[in-house]
Amino acid sequence: MKQHKNKEKQVSEHCGCKDHKDEIELSRRKFLSLSMALSTGLIFSKFGFTKSIAAKNPNLSFMNPLNAQAENVIVLWLAGAPSQFETFSPKPKSKNGGLTKAIQTNVPGIELAENLPLLAQQMDKVTLIRTLTSKEGNHNRASYLMHTSYPPTGVVKHPSFGAITAKELGGAREFDLPYFISLTGPSYSAEFLGKEYSPYVIKDVTKPLQNIAKFKDVDDTRFAERMQLLNQMEGSFYKEKGLEDIKEHQLIYEKSVRMMNSPLIKAFDISEEPDVLKKAYGENDFGKGCLMARRLIETGVKFVEVTLDGWDTHQDNFSRVSNLCKKLDPAFSTLVQDLSQRGMLDRTLVLCMGEFGRTPAINANEGRDHYPDAFACAIAGGGIRGGRVYGETNDDGNQIVSNPVTPGNLFATLSHQLGIDFNKVIHSPQGRPLKYVNEGNVIEELVS
Repeated sequence: MKQHKNKEKQVSEHCGCKDHKDEIELSRRKFLSLSMALSTGLIFSKFGFTKSIAAKNPNLSFMNPLNAQAENVIVLWLAGAPSQFETFSPKPKSKNGGLTKAIQTNVPGIELAENLPLLAQQMDKVTLIRTLTSKEGNHNRASYLMHTSYPPTGVVKHPSFGAITAKELGGAREFDLPYFISLTGPSYSAEFLGKEYSPYVIKDVTKPLQNIAKFKDVDDTRFAERMQLLNQMEGSFYKEKGLEDIKEHQLIYEKSVRMMNSPLIKAFDISEEPDVLKKAYGENDFGKGCLMARRLIETGVKFVEVTLDGWDTHQDNFSRVSNLCKKLDPAFSTLVQDLSQRGMLDRTLVLCMGEFGRTPAINANEGRDHYPDAFACAIAGGGIRGGRVYGETNDDGNQIVSNPVTPGNLFATLSHQLGIDFNKVIHSPQGRPLKYVNEGNVIEELVS
């Protein structure tokens, strides 16, 4: 692995969307105050919080046979494809760098774009990959690729990495909540792995559990009688038709009923968190989603994806990315610090990425266009040591100089940390053998 220098080779990214009135930007002074509170445990001790629900409940801690270092995943999905130049791979000395300046992080020699000052203070816990590369420059196709490691085809619908994680790490045990939860936006399904492992989607984190309470005129006895009638009807239909979809439907209903009656649904209620911590994450849907993701992981959920949309910055790239980072920066940095303080970061992989990057060249509308040739992502936790940069692009950010990383390599590395056999062969409904991860190898430098 190359040592970082002050002139790290970078890859281009972009971001952009409309301004939001609810954006909260913490000052450096406020963030340092929060950091002191987190590092000394003042927030948690004052409010009587435990470091981890899982720590009190050993059954929630999954032990797998491959000696995994990580047990959970949180993906911060930057939908629309963020500009690497304005986030994880600035090029201030290149004409392609545009208006974006670079700032020093708390790791000497590593710089981030000026839009991420709070994350810069957590760089010792974060690894940057600046040389992701693919052949997919269409949003839909690239998003599919970066969720499954497979390019889309007209024949097979591949299960997402979230579904694979849910099945391998969550499927062996009873659990009242979904194994895979997607917040503030949709994600990709389990397909033929089974609907049980598809994401439970919550688009509005301010109303996370709609229709979970029984109607006021339906008591427990009446509800149980209704469920018994449903099971009888479906059971007779299954005997007649023998469709596996009926079994899956019954399974989802059974799990839904358990969820309705479970004390674990309190994980969706972020109102229990201290105000200072909620403000640190950000008083907007993405910040609330990241805080909810931590609570869900702490409760035993295996995979949570939180979406921040709006990064398709063909126009007005610089101001739009700056506005988006006012949500991304406090949420991402506080999530990393919060997990670390609670002793959860070592067993939780946090991955921040989009579907591809943005062109090094700036177009006539002060924007950046689609660029899958070289882009960047950030990883924290899960046994991957922070304070490092992997991969290098040239001075203009338009070519990879060393260590290209394919989506398959990324998912193979994540699978390695989770103890998932990424070469495991499964069969599509058409009988086609498929590996969990497409053409991937572990990036040894990141796991050592």
